Amino acid sequence: MVDVSFVGGRVVDVRTRTSRLANVAVEGGRIVDVSAHELPAQRVVDAAGLIVSPGFIDVHSHLDGHPYAGQLSVMQGITTTVGGNCGLSPLDFEEWFAGQERTGYVLNQAELVGHTFSLRKAVGLTDTGARAGAAQILAMARIAARALQAGAAGISLGLDYAPGASLAEIEAMAALAAEYGRNLPVHTRLFTQNDLYSLYEVLAAAKHSGGRLLLSHFVYQYSGFGTMRPALDVVDAAREKGLDVWIDSGMYTDWATYAGTATFDEETIRDNSLRFGDMVAATGKYTGTRLNRELYELLHYKYPDESIICYSGEPQEVYDTLTKPYAMMSTDAAGYPRGEGHPQIAGSYPRFFRKLVREERLLSLEEAVYKCTLLPAETYRLPGKGALEAGCDADIVLFDRGTIHDNAKMPDKGEPDAAPDGIPYVMVNGVFAMDGGVYQNTRSGRVIRF
Repeated sequence: MVDVSFVGGRVVDVRTRTSRLANVAVEGGRIVDVSAHELPAQRVVDAAGLIVSPGFIDVHSHLDGHPYAGQLSVMQGITTTVGGNCGLSPLDFEEWFAGQERTGYVLNQAELVGHTFSLRKAVGLTDTGARAGAAQILAMARIAARALQAGAAGISLGLDYAPGASLAEIEAMAALAAEYGRNLPVHTRLFTQNDLYSLYEVLAAAKHSGGRLLLSHFVYQYSGFGTMRPALDVVDAAREKGLDVWIDSGMYTDWATYAGTATFDEETIRDNSLRFGDMVAATGKYTGTRLNRELYELLHYKYPDESIICYSGEPQEVYDTLTKPYAMMSTDAAGYPRGEGHPQIAGSYPRFFRKLVREERLLSLEEAVYKCTLLPAETYRLPGKGALEAGCDADIVLFDRGTIHDNAKMPDKGEPDAAPDGIPYVMVNGVFAMDGGVYQNTRSGRVIRF
């Protein structure tokens, strides 16, 4: 007798991108059968009318073990997350992995080692405008190599946050990631939203290294000023020339980051023609308040760790990006207090299926599931993840195609952490993290060491 059997649901085969009515049997944390046969089970879940999918894999997040962020991720169907993005991560990976294993976590976690905040700071580069010297680059590479040896998933860069980072730094990190066969996710620079230099420099580094480049939250980087289509053309051309380059993106054009970063320097705001009235405080005592110069200066200089959302771009840019065959879903989610933050923390995946599959009909259901599961699993080379097959880990999400819906809103319009509709069951390694639409506060997730 197996532990759990999901009976009568529409099961998505992500390898063929088809679906069929079938039963899925789970035992000992793994899938043991996907077929028309109903195996005797200790618990039978009636999945009639529901889509049975592999658990969603979020390749770009900043959860890093945050409890509430993990809850919000699981509630939207995410069972595996990749943290440490944008150059911000732990440095002692043996300690970090051991700590996560001791406490447990609601979902599976892979973790990147971050260059821009973490490695640069570790070698004394606290000035975001400073360039690393040759000795500092070597020191960063030694620290990063230790993290990769301990199991880090790759090296992340957040070049937007360190304007002084040189091409030599980028190429050193790219070469090291390639040497270990790991990914290089890059949050590209923001000089102005009218140029593509930021894209060319990281593609050049990827070409020299021969490694895998993942362009982070692509819509956030290139939306709003007519740059999206040319940017996608550049990626198309690079892939046609054989570069191993992929992109991830969420479902919003309105981006958020810390108030005190270089992204919100006055020079950046001026050069990009950004307006204070298009910004809203996402955290802290001013959550939901639109900015003026006075509030901008207060947050930027006095409360640099609070988050600001900048309204930008058009929905079509999201659609143009996520319909590319090399694009996969992500959230850019992070740990916020309750009632604060960006709606991406709670609404990204439900919004994806609502908009691109049900309303706009830009993707088939099966293609959309593939972009959330097998594509990221293959991009990160995650064994046992991303498919519903015998022997795979029992990371499973059941959702209602007709009712799945995001309820999270921008903080000036509603609750950014409002739970979605239409996702009654989520299983992580054979344990129900969502059961009948109720969050279970389980800790069956595992750290993923490479």
